Amino acid sequence: MRQTDQTLLEQMRITEFDISHRKTLVNLSGEDIALLMNFKATVVANLDTLVNQFYELQTSIPEIALLIGDLDTLDRLRNAQRKYILDLFTGVYDLDYVNNRLRIGLVHKRIGVEPKLYLSGIHTLKQLLLELIFSAPIEHEAERNNIGLALEKLFMFDITLVFETYIRSLLTEIESAKNKSEDYARSLEDKVRERTQQLEEMIRTDPLTGLLNVRDLHETLTRMLRAAERRAESVAVVYIDVNDFKQINDVQGHTKGDQVLRYVAQSIKQISRSDDYCFRYGGDEFCVLMSRCNKVEAEAVYLRRLFEEMYKSEDCVSLSIGCAATGPEHYISAIELIEKADQQMYAMKKIYKESQRLAQHSNNESTAK
Repeated sequence: MRQTDQTLLEQMRITEFDISHRKTLVNLSGEDIALLMNFKATVVANLDTLVNQFYELQTSIPEIALLIGDLDTLDRLRNAQRKYILDLFTGVYDLDYVNNRLRIGLVHKRIGVEPKLYLSGIHTLKQLLLELIFSAPIEHEAERNNIGLALEKLFMFDITLVFETYIRSLLTEIESAKNKSEDYARSLEDKVRERTQQLEEMIRTDPLTGLLNVRDLHETLTRMLRAAERRAESVAVVYIDVNDFKQINDVQGHTKGDQVLRYVAQSIKQISRSDDYCFRYGGDEFCVLMSRCNKVEAEAVYLRRLFEEMYKSEDCVSLSIGCAATGPEHYISAIELIEKADQQMYAMKKIYKESQRLAQHSNNESTAK
């Protein structure tokens, strides 16, 4: 439930029983209440004088004068003070009375009246009332003293209520500040986590191709091999090299070379499975790690489909591709598996170079004829 749906009494869980107990704590008895009620007529007769004297003294204190600020506010305070003084001598200190006292504490806190200023004001009012009590025509001196003591008890009753509101308000502010700090800390943690994730991705990603860089290749493959061994599954590595890449750079320039690398990387990502790890191994070489995949399956994906993708391009990019696999009966290390795929790739490259040599030789013979 929201605070605005509850009264101050409900928020602070103050009941009639609690009020009765509070009166007992300050020893405010029925006799005390009767004495205050009997003195009400004298207070009413001197009410305007009391209020004028009170604010004459209060406005002489710069801090309080600054808080009051203007004549209209001062007039409203005079009226409120008249009501408060009369309430002190009604003899009715029930839930409504207590709620008014609580509101006084709340208002004082909101407008910035410090506890020391509130206590100073209460002390001033009490002194003025005691002066009135001890100057009033009361037949028995003991009665005069008892009225003064009863007023002391009632002021203590009021002060405890006002200060509980002060304290509760401060605790609410502290709780609110704590929640804001925690929210801010969580926000910072989220931002740091997000930024860290971005940095990690930047560290792990090749900026030119968007593929993973070689930094985590061996660790990733080792982890895949361990998982495969537990599940008795195969792991395949595909090693890819762009044929005649140096010639592309030398003849058409490095910008063209970069375009070729991006195109190859895009094609690799396009045909790879969701759980494949695609790396730029370095320069014009690429490496793909495939879990739950043997050599035949890897060749079906990359030797066929990747070649098809390359021949769709305007430049008809030529690749040498080697595939190697291990498991499920026997497993070799990550380094051995990569070397095996690399060897297969070089075998393909030899075939490509030989075909290129034969084609060139054939062209030369045709030219000579």
